[in-house]
Amino acid sequence: MQLPQDIILKMLLSLLVGGLLGAEREYRSKSAGFRTLTLICFGATVFTALSIQIGGLGNPDRIASNIVTGIGFVGAGVIFKGDAGVSGITTAALIWATAALGMGIGSGYELVALSGCAIVLMMLFVFSRFEKWIDKVNQTRNYKIVCDYKNETLKVYEDCMERHHLRFKQDREIKSGDQITGEWVAHGTEKNHLQFINEILNETTIREFSY
Repeated sequence: MQLPQDIILKMLLSLLVGGLLGAEREYRSKSAGFRTLTLICFGATVFTALSIQIGGLGNPDRIASNIVTGIGFVGAGVIFKGDAGVSGITTAALIWATAALGMGIGSGYELVALSGCAIVLMMLFVFSRFEKWIDKVNQTRNYKIVCDYKNETLKVYEDCMERHHLRFKQDREIKSGDQITGEWVAHGTEKNHLQFINEILNETTIREFSY
C-alpha cells in the first residue's frame, strides 16, 4: 500500500521541527537531545495522521488523544531531583510542546506548527539570557560554615552577610563537641554574594565553608 503524499511531507516536516528543537537541547547538553525530540515529533505526527486515516469521519481522534497521556511518561523520565534542586523541567516541558507541534503537523496545521517551533526556539534562546540577568540581580545560595564554638560565633557571620546586603534566614545550627555548624539560605545580587564569599574565604577561624 502506497502512503499518501501528504503524509510523507508531514513526516519530513516533523523531522525538521523536531530536529530544530532537539538541536537546541543537544547544544545545551540536556538529557533529551537531537534524536529524542526528533523521534517524539515524528511519532506524534505519524500517530495523529494515522488516527485521522483509521478513524475516518466518525472517530478521527481515537489514537491521537492518547499522545497527550503517553508523552507525560516520557517527560517524567527527564526530571531529576538532586542536591542543587530539581532539574529537567524545561526539557520535560519542551517534550510536551514538541509532541503538540507534531500533532499539529499530523492534523494538517503545518503553518501553525512551524510558527510554534519558531516561537519556542525564540523563548529558549531569548529567555535564557533574561534568566541570567535575573540570576545576577537576585541570586539564592546556601551557605554552610563550620568553626570553633564561641559565644556569638555565628552572629559574626550573619553581621558579615548584612554588611554585604544579603537577605538571609538561618536554616539550622548544630553544635558537635568544640565545633558549631551554621547553615543559611541567603538572597542578594551576584556581586554581593561574591564579596561575602571572598571575605569568608580569608577568615582563618573557619574550619569548613561550603556554598
